[in-house]
Amino acid sequence: MPKKLDNKVKFIDLFAGIGGTRLGYERAGAVCVFTSEWDKFSQQTYEANHGDKAFGDINKVASDDIPDFDILLAGFPCQPFSLAGVSKKESMGRKHGFEDEKQGNLFFEIARILEDKKPAGFMLENVKNIISHDKGNTFQTIQKILDELGYTFDYKLIDAAKLVPQHRERTYMVGFRKELVGEDYVFEFPEVIDTQPKLKDILDKKVDPKYTLSDKLWDYLQRYAQKHREKGNGFGFGLPSHDGVSRTLSARYHKDGSEILIKQRNKNPRRLTPRECARLMGFPEDFIIPVSDTQAYRQFGNSIVVPVVEIIAKKVVKVIK
Repeated sequence: MPKKLDNKVKFIDLFAGIGGTRLGYERAGAVCVFTSEWDKFSQQTYEANHGDKAFGDINKVASDDIPDFDILLAGFPCQPFSLAGVSKKESMGRKHGFEDEKQGNLFFEIARILEDKKPAGFMLENVKNIISHDKGNTFQTIQKILDELGYTFDYKLIDAAKLVPQHRERTYMVGFRKELVGEDYVFEFPEVIDTQPKLKDILDKKVDPKYTLSDKLWDYLQRYAQKHREKGNGFGFGLPSHDGVSRTLSARYHKDGSEILIKQRNKNPRRLTPRECARLMGFPEDFIIPVSDTQAYRQFGNSIVVPVVEIIAKKVVKVIK
């Protein structure tokens, strides 16, 4: 546990993944005092980079075992609310949103900790679709619960494409205790300055041939895209310009890499390498990747864009101070 935190803003990092949110808040001068992440491979990457071993299942952590803190940070699991997650679960006849027994109810763990610990504020992050999920009822429920717990609630949909060469829209939610800021307080999200990122800025000059698609896979992806084009659907691989930005990196990237393929001269396209994925998410060059490529793709695809968090964190920390 870090010492001499008295004048530092302290935060807890829930559903921490590999610590992208933590990096953003540390850059804003805040200090992490507790972490929770249940995935064992993400725990490995987290510990390799941050030196802390994350606690496992948050359901099993009593509020009394969490040190006092100022800000609760949580990118709570988004599969129950994402467009892909919803359609996949519906096709399998399974529940989604808050009715998803395993993941959807984890928001209520956030509510429990806010109620018990009463920190000054929170920042939550989720997919774009959480706003419209279940005709807006899911989002309304989240707002209502946080309001009843005594917090203000403001949100903004932010596309990371002005800071990294990737379209990645995420919903950021920020709130503070009303007794500290007043009932009518409105948090103004920072303006995202366009740094005009380009895909070529994150690409390696030399790449192992193993990342090049096989003839069989490339042929399949082209036939799949053609089939959907004929049906009038937009499905298919993404082959962005090196001077442009890519589609959203997803946790399924390890399967075929189809959403972001890199053009190569006189060769089939290739996947991004895990290091390029790290850059695409705004992680620093010295970020350690101690896991297999498959796990790394999952981790970066599930992560948060660090520079987006950083600009929000600076404002949140300022309000708390």
